[in-house]
Amino acid sequence: MLNSQEVQLSETKTSVKIQSMTAQEIRKKYLEYFKAKGHKIIPRASLVPQDDPTTLFTGSGMQPLVPYLLGQPHPAGKRLVNSQTCFRAEDMDEVGDNRHTTFFEMLGNFSLGDYYKEEQLTWFWDWLTKIVGLDPAKLYVTCFSGDKKTGVPKDTESAKIWKDLFELEGLEAKEIELGSQADGHVKGIQDGRIFFYDASKNWWSREGEPANMREDEPGGPDSEVFYDFGTPHDAKYGKYCHPNCNCGRFLEIGNSVFMAYKKTAKGFEPLPKPNVDFGGGLERLAAASDDNPDIFQISLIKPIIENLEKLSGKDYDQHETSMRVIADHLRAATFLAVDGAAPSNKAQGYVLRRLLRRAIRYAFELGIEQQLCEQVVPIITGIYESDFPEVEKQKSDVVAIFAREEKIFRQTLRSGVREFTKLAEQKKKLNGEDIFRLYDTYGFPIELSLEEAYLQKAEVSDDWRKQFDQLMAEQKKRSQTASVGMFKGGLADHSEAVVKLHTTTHLMYRALKNVLGDHVVQRGSNITAERTRFDFSHPEKVTPEQLKQVEDIVNQKIAEDLPVNWKEEDTKEALKTASGAFGDKYGDKVKVYTIGDPKKPFSREICGGPHVEHTGMIGAGGKQFKIVKEEASSAGVRRIKAILEKVAGAPAPKT
Repeated sequence: MLNSQEVQLSETKTSVKIQSMTAQEIRKKYLEYFKAKGHKIIPRASLVPQDDPTTLFTGSGMQPLVPYLLGQPHPAGKRLVNSQTCFRAEDMDEVGDNRHTTFFEMLGNFSLGDYYKEEQLTWFWDWLTKIVGLDPAKLYVTCFSGDKKTGVPKDTESAKIWKDLFELEGLEAKEIELGSQADGHVKGIQDGRIFFYDASKNWWSREGEPANMREDEPGGPDSEVFYDFGTPHDAKYGKYCHPNCNCGRFLEIGNSVFMAYKKTAKGFEPLPKPNVDFGGGLERLAAASDDNPDIFQISLIKPIIENLEKLSGKDYDQHETSMRVIADHLRAATFLAVDGAAPSNKAQGYVLRRLLRRAIRYAFELGIEQQLCEQVVPIITGIYESDFPEVEKQKSDVVAIFAREEKIFRQTLRSGVREFTKLAEQKKKLNGEDIFRLYDTYGFPIELSLEEAYLQKAEVSDDWRKQFDQLMAEQKKRSQTASVGMFKGGLADHSEAVVKLHTTTHLMYRALKNVLGDHVVQRGSNITAERTRFDFSHPEKVTPEQLKQVEDIVNQKIAEDLPVNWKEEDTKEALKTASGAFGDKYGDKVKVYTIGDPKKPFSREICGGPHVEHTGMIGAGGKQFKIVKEEASSAGVRRIKAILEKVAGAPAPKT
């Protein structure tokens, strides 16, 4: 129940619109408000989850708190508040309008079995109208209409609380049953203020609707608050407007989730103590405070836009899509890099690389043809340095990583865009063969070809993917035919010298991973009796100190005279623990070579062989491993050439 002071606060009507706040001020006021209500301020969690294998990114404020929402005690207590940075890769293609972003902050307050609906809805209302100063007449709310399948009842309790709060402001709060989003377009607002939607809109869990939830996942009905910008309805989104319409008139600015259930094998069971999980998008709240539906004009993003105008010499009003994409993507990429992601072809690294490439492509459209990241990232880190010091602290590292990625990609971009434009001008509709040619000849990524088709309004055939895959298969077959008579693994022959260097290359591969990191992946090898040549993924030049470390590790393992063994394994199981070459395809069974104790090997690789029986044989004749050259092979790929040379005073030969 509310105490008398809180009730009195609710009864104080808002008569004057408070001057709009910056996003930074809104964040600060929110944390202060809920701290005064007994909440402990907790730090943001990493965008790259450390202990959650079910997802690549932190996409909501509640995600890091799931164990506590399920009943585990939180060390900070039962009332928590924070501003959680979030990233949703699935929204990448939506960025370009005035409200979609991949990266955002979620203001959140949480009750772990403590207060519930009455306190939560009243506090949020007071904060919105008395602290942020939003006009109550511009606020609309939604509630859960109930669900027969799960047996969860209609949320009449939240509706009653909202009704009372609106009436205290002298506003009639008519309740309207809408149902789904499609139903909303048929029924319209009907002078309503409180709207009931079904589970497709007013039920919250990480998986969405109840039917999509995993067992042991918490969820429950929610109640959302929308801000009305008053812009005209766009009929292309539906006949009538309503709060969940995508036309842009209404913008959701807060969602109170009443986490009351857990999905089990038997159905939905009530949690012993229901929780409150509130999330309010900081960027959206700032847009509402400005009474401007363009999120990209708020204080967290506008400086980036202004910088892009300066760099390009073009106006935002004439190039909204390009500047919005760049601003959002570089903001997201910066935080991902700060939280440990690095550009690569896998998992979080792939998404980060795609963000950077899309930003660079749109910058190319604006005429910014160099040093985009170097000139924009410092603006971003400057915006956040006061509130998230770790961003400014890692600025130089992030800029260096992004600058390398940009330099490499721009070479591909220029030639790829040029060739794509030629094809688009020559043909009415592009097909899989065209996209394959861009990929195979110019290294132009598939997703960028599709992006370019959108930008240049070029048609692409419906069956392009089938044709593309067929050409890829044919290319692979040609490559296999061309390699008939050659030894697998790039071996010149099976002579003793070649075999020794082959095993040495395995040692070097593992040593490179140990020194540089597990992002190192073999991209090719060629071994003769005189030397080994090894290509591997790495974004920068390997330093002399790092090369010396690799040499020392390899020579140590040669001196330890480790056993070399192999066995045939199931491919799926082998790939979980064994290294392989990038792009290699395998059958159901593979040969796996281990160097060292098979139970705890130094090296474990999928390989066809042959190899020496023990590493000491490599050093026979007083020879040691020596790297003679390190250089760039291609974009993002380095090449090492190494030999076995006789060294005076080397350990006694092994036989």
